[in-house]
Amino acid sequence: MRHNVTLKQLRSFLTVAETGSFTAAALRLCVTQSALTATIQQFEEAVGLRMFDRTTRRVHLTGHAEQFLPGALRVVNGFDSAISDLQAVAQGERGHIRICAASSVIGQFLVPALPRFRDTYPDITISLRNPAAQQTEQLVLEGEVDFAIDSRFHGHDELDYTPLVKDCYGVIFHRDSPLAQTEGPVTWDALQHGKYVGFSADTGIGRFLRSHAMHWPELAREHDEVESTAYLFAMLARGGYYSVLPALAYQRNPNPELLFRPLQGPALLRELCVMTRPLRAQSASAQRLLGIVRETLAGQEMPPGVSLA
Repeated sequence: MRHNVTLKQLRSFLTVAETGSFTAAALRLCVTQSALTATIQQFEEAVGLRMFDRTTRRVHLTGHAEQFLPGALRVVNGFDSAISDLQAVAQGERGHIRICAASSVIGQFLVPALPRFRDTYPDITISLRNPAAQQTEQLVLEGEVDFAIDSRFHGHDELDYTPLVKDCYGVIFHRDSPLAQTEGPVTWDALQHGKYVGFSADTGIGRFLRSHAMHWPELAREHDEVESTAYLFAMLARGGYYSVLPALAYQRNPNPELLFRPLQGPALLRELCVMTRPLRAQSASAQRLLGIVRETLAGQEMPPGVSLA
């Protein structure tokens, strides 16, 4: 009869998988190598499968173990997060909130809400992360963060996406551009061929445009690409080139020589959502912070092209 799998066995499995070595894993877990080997053997007996292929130099995951790894990470990270939340409740108004967000969201919405939150809850600390767009949803799924605020990338069924704000896509260009000679929204067919600087496909903006602006032939042509707005603003500052990005992302532009106009024909809208994992109870402190963020949004003037969802 198979035994129940324990959290200790899962932690041991994950540590060996990460280090690729029983010796290194034993050192990290502060156990003897023989004790770790016994734990892994018990785990393999419990599941009825071999989880590692052992060579003289390195330990490799079997095919079954590769498939099991993401689920094991979610279980262990979820348990650690739940215990962290429980300890925060036991400590009253103490705790730690972990957040992922787009850089434009951090600067425009989260940072302005923090002083009010800290006035009320001075002993709650906060971690703000700005990972690559395709990693954000995974961090929420694995319980690495309490919530995230960003646009959908993959759109996982296991996550809840609550709309927070929306903004329009537009063109950013130097004031020496012919586009600066007109006023109001710009049409897609008015954008000059061969002067476009795009975003790479692994960014949220790049992925969105590849999915929603397929009518625009410039995307299919060879063009310069960047992976962040910081690089983009530096490139456009020299003049002669333009890009397409959301209105909120433009707000991070430090150069007054760069202008922004909404695009139309068609207009494109991006929705920024609060991403949470529905099967995990959100900590009271995270709920309080989200409440203050929403109240701050409702009370502040939105930048041009941005509105509450």
